[in-house]
Amino acid sequence: MKCQRDKFLLQGKVTYLNGAYMSPLLKKVEKAGIKGIIGKRKPYRIPPEDFFGESETLRRLYASLINVSDPSRIVIIPSVSYGMENAVKNLPKKKGTIIAAGGQFPSNVYPWRANSAYQINFIAPPISHNIGSLWNERILDAIDQDTAAVSLGQIHWVTGIKFDLQAIRKRTREVGAALIIDGTQSIGALPFDTEQIQPDAIITAGYKWLMGPYSLGLAYYGPIFDDGLPIENNWINRLGADDFSSLINYQDKFMPGALRYEVGEHSNFILVPMLIAAIKQLLQWRPEEIQQYCEELFVDAIEELGSLGYVIETQEARASHLFGINLPENIEMDRVKKALSVHKINISIRGNVLRISPNVYNDQKDVQRLLRALKEAII
Repeated sequence: MKCQRDKFLLQGKVTYLNGAYMSPLLKKVEKAGIKGIIGKRKPYRIPPEDFFGESETLRRLYASLINVSDPSRIVIIPSVSYGMENAVKNLPKKKGTIIAAGGQFPSNVYPWRANSAYQINFIAPPISHNIGSLWNERILDAIDQDTAAVSLGQIHWVTGIKFDLQAIRKRTREVGAALIIDGTQSIGALPFDTEQIQPDAIITAGYKWLMGPYSLGLAYYGPIFDDGLPIENNWINRLGADDFSSLINYQDKFMPGALRYEVGEHSNFILVPMLIAAIKQLLQWRPEEIQQYCEELFVDAIEELGSLGYVIETQEARASHLFGINLPENIEMDRVKKALSVHKINISIRGNVLRISPNVYNDQKDVQRLLRALKEAII
């Protein structure tokens, strides 16, 4: 794959290595959003079937991206916390321990903390090299008969360390626990195979690696949630909602299976077309190719940074589209921040880690600017 920067409107003077913060808009995604805004000028051109048609298209596209055979298991959500709350409220085990990765993003923590029936066991990463394999071992060892669910990302949102989801799934099945995955920092840039992993839920925000708009995400809910109660009582998740002439024939039954968990006003005529355009592009690029592009982009730079004293997890244990850089000893973060600012490099700093998150809009010029800045910081 070659650099795809021409499909975005990024300024050449800024090096944006911060896709984990939020993605820049693709030109075609921006165009879809503008078209949606203009469409509201003439609401008489929006028929009832439009409340459902584009949502179905979005489900099919996302199902293809993550290898789900039944698109009706995909629902539209406004945020990760919303999607998580539906899972928390409907977990088969009504009490027990939730296994989570230490330093996990709060949207995958607060819904569990709010339910007094569950206690979270945060599994901290080991303080050593080769963190990835040891961290996965710790997580597997923590899963026991008291475990109600394991709830974590495909990768860690700061360091990019991969979690062995297949091994975790196998262990959760042995003890009757659920597997809930936050795919926000991986799906779209890292291959994900639902049929292979068979999680019980996947919750993903749309504005990062899916390259969509803010305030729209997607969730997959497996069969264990088919008879649950959604956290929201809206009209559009009720059986027969597509018959506008019968809406006041109030219906207590929800849409079948996962569709009951869909957010009200999910037909959003601006945001849904934007996410459709984004996922169509991702399917053309393919997450495997995006991952390979990011790996090749940084392979030499990572070796050079290691020789300068910066510490980065091994390639096998982490993602290539998101990874953490730990500073050499005795180097203050303020010096690094200053060097990054001088070179107009935009990344995220989380704790004491530089989070680097490239994508297909980056090229070797961006990588070399980052290298220069990090070299200057230690001189």
